Amino acid sequence: MATTDTNMGTTTNFEYIDLQRRDNVAVITLQRPDRLNALNRQMAQELHDALDQLAGEFPEIRAVIITGAGRGFCSGADVGDMPGRMAEGGDRDPNNPDPGPSITMRLAPHLREIPQPIIAAVNGVAAGAGLGIALASDIRLASESARFTSVFVKRSLVPDAGVSEILIALAGPGIAAEMSFTGRVYDAPWALSKGLVNDVFPDDELIAQAEAMAQEIAANPPLAVKAIKGLFNVHHTSLNKVILAEHRANDPLRGTNDQTEAIQAFLEKRRPKFTGS
Repeated sequence: MATTDTNMGTTTNFEYIDLQRRDNVAVITLQRPDRLNALNRQMAQELHDALDQLAGEFPEIRAVIITGAGRGFCSGADVGDMPGRMAEGGDRDPNNPDPGPSITMRLAPHLREIPQPIIAAVNGVAAGAGLGIALASDIRLASESARFTSVFVKRSLVPDAGVSEILIALAGPGIAAEMSFTGRVYDAPWALSKGLVNDVFPDDELIAQAEAMAQEIAANPPLAVKAIKGLFNVHHTSLNKVILAEHRANDPLRGTNDQTEAIQAFLEKRRPKFTGS
């Protein structure tokens, strides 16, 4: 998929995301609607590449929106890819036995590091690493059909992609524990009541509302906006350490009988049977 910027004259080739620039605002759309925009390795890398591009375009680009194509925002890591990816070492370099957190896990700090404020326009399910993308954004707007789940436990994993820290910061340890231990799916009004999102809109108004807010931000002095984002990030200086801790906590869980069963049960659409092994 080629994305063209008529204002700046650049064309970028992506397969799994769409990047559009509208005046001083960029819109990134995750483009795997048939998989509810589940993240595979290439999609995660393309998102990193787009963020790098946009960071280099400051102050022409002053705000960024992330949303999903179709009826999902992002359903997390692509479980359908997991058996093969586990056999290959996941997102890892096969020549390096422990290169640290995967490119998917590293999205959260990257979202925080670029100078532009990021608005997540959550238009459907935000699960697992998809929840991480939403939480790591500076502002979260949700459609009425949006759903939120820290689904990691259902895959026999701990929360990663920064979710373990940001969820506590936004909603408190009690809500973070409930979401993480149960893996429940929560609706948009619940998320609003717990401080996980800033506002909820009818589905057909979400993008327009996100664009209006982005344009409002873009009309402010860009250096001041950048400084405000940097100031807020002072309170999250431990995010990279947290992601490393998440990675290390997940390592002994990968490849266990329970994790294999969790993935197979999901793919086979049956109730899993966990043995604690």
